[in-house]
Amino acid sequence: MRLQGMLIGWMVCGSIAWADPGMIDDARLLGASADAGNWITYGRDYTNQRFSPLARIDASNVATLIPRWVYRSGVQNTFQATPIVVDGSMYLSLPFNHVVALDARTGRQLWRYTHKRRTEKMCCGPANRGVAVAYGKVYFGTVDARLIALDQKTGKVVWDVSLAEDSDRTSERADQFAADDPLRKQQATGTTGVGASMAPVAFGGRVIIGITGVGYGLHLEADRPGAPVGTVVGMAGQHTRPGFYAAFDAATGKKVWQFDSTAPEGWEGEYRTKTLDGEPLQRDIAAEKATAEQHREAWKRGGGSAWTTPAIDPKLGMIYMGIGNPSPQMDDVTRPGDNLYTVALVGLDVATGKLRWYYQQVPHDMWGYDVASPPVLFDAKVDGKMVPALAQAGKTGWMYVLDRRDGRLLFKSEPFVPHSNTFMRPTAEGIDIAPGAAGGANWSPPSYDARTGLAYVAALHMPTRYRVGEVPATADKAAVRYTALEVSTEPTWGVLAAIDLQNRGKIRWQVKTEQPLVGGVLATAGNLVFTGEGNGDFNAYHSGTGKKLWHFNCGAGVNAPAVTYELDGRQYVAVAAGGNALFGFRQGDSVVVFALPEQ
Repeated sequence: MRLQGMLIGWMVCGSIAWADPGMIDDARLLGASADAGNWITYGRDYTNQRFSPLARIDASNVATLIPRWVYRSGVQNTFQATPIVVDGSMYLSLPFNHVVALDARTGRQLWRYTHKRRTEKMCCGPANRGVAVAYGKVYFGTVDARLIALDQKTGKVVWDVSLAEDSDRTSERADQFAADDPLRKQQATGTTGVGASMAPVAFGGRVIIGITGVGYGLHLEADRPGAPVGTVVGMAGQHTRPGFYAAFDAATGKKVWQFDSTAPEGWEGEYRTKTLDGEPLQRDIAAEKATAEQHREAWKRGGGSAWTTPAIDPKLGMIYMGIGNPSPQMDDVTRPGDNLYTVALVGLDVATGKLRWYYQQVPHDMWGYDVASPPVLFDAKVDGKMVPALAQAGKTGWMYVLDRRDGRLLFKSEPFVPHSNTFMRPTAEGIDIAPGAAGGANWSPPSYDARTGLAYVAALHMPTRYRVGEVPATADKAAVRYTALEVSTEPTWGVLAAIDLQNRGKIRWQVKTEQPLVGGVLATAGNLVFTGEGNGDFNAYHSGTGKKLWHFNCGAGVNAPAVTYELDGRQYVAVAAGGNALFGFRQGDSVVVFALPEQ
């Protein structure tokens, strides 16, 4: 999709020329799709397509790609950021919310902001997925629930506002499990509380961001250092608060509007026995309705984290975002009903934050199927007509395609990962379900090539065992119920899938990788798709066939999405290599930037 008619500026050699290099205003943001040499917003432009028209690096020469420079941040931890590149400068968020500006030609550090957290407890780990650069400032959310604006030229703080007060944070719990439950031996790491990990988006003089950590689930430490998180436990009860997305004045930080992730009226929905696309849900509707009055205010602590950077359609005046799982995670007995608007795509009026429509992928979620991967805007041919559409790669293992005007489901893709026992209810004995809570597609952003109609999704096959436990009531203590999810003993792997969105979601090709894929995809006009693996390999594939054409080992897990940019007639590809502790992938502290050898 091109925002023709809305672009301000003039074209020189296929790129936009600007009077003030480095300055990002609304004209440049609206014109990002035509600004081939830069990468000025999280998804490259408001569509979130992550497709670059650059083609100096292509399928015929990518095998000669070599590292041009490496930046070592000194912060060795889970690294998920998308670099933003503006007129020769790169802006990058590091783990724990430090931010740096680099010379995009050499990697030389221009300035560095060191973040001081107001609490040591983090809801969702130290990772941050990126910054927004606009209006002379660099904006980012923090693990301690703040939205901060830095001066783009100096890195000095311009303003710093709280997204959620300390009173919204829930202290680490030390809940008891059943006497014979092995979980008693594991240490809770404490994942409650509120933070922000998504990259914000700037639009119309505002900055839009959401909060995480409100799904409520205890993460239990694995039994050996460096291993993936062993278990996540949801405890019945009311533990947190609603999530939200909010817009802030870009100049002052004053909140303009807020959309809460849970519905104060109609939270219960229609008690659906099937998903909107027809998949059966194993729900006990009678039991839910019997406790509805008892839990009628569950929405007040209903969860719904914001994991993903929204897409925006300026022509329709709409913003599109995904919402996470309800609280408590997995365990459903204290939240009867469909739990609107959790595990849903929502379309809002971008000026006011008012709800236009919602599409709930999984009513009454019991599996952790957050809408975590960013939505992508494109034009789809349906029944011979072009429709303004939205696609989202679900944790459920399907890509959902909606009419972005009204949220109507147009179609869903063929499954891009295996399915087994999907939407079955957790049991006391334990049941293996695929996709599990990790996905399908996790937070990893896909890419879309409008030339071919193919969407590229980095996914994972990681079956999850779900089981229910209970501590019986005593004379002075009520019974405690919980649902635990653990990685199954079944084999796991990754999937890079090419999905034809102009042919009702047919799978064009798939590549199986040794490890689950978490990080995201970059596609380019050079007929290339770039993605990384937890073993440190950064790979290039032919976008038409899936054939691997090149790889380079970065020394740590490549679990972040790549970007590409051009300076002085030379194309670069940049990616963070810092691993992912949640999946047990090797940690690192590098940004590696590649280019073709000089002629």
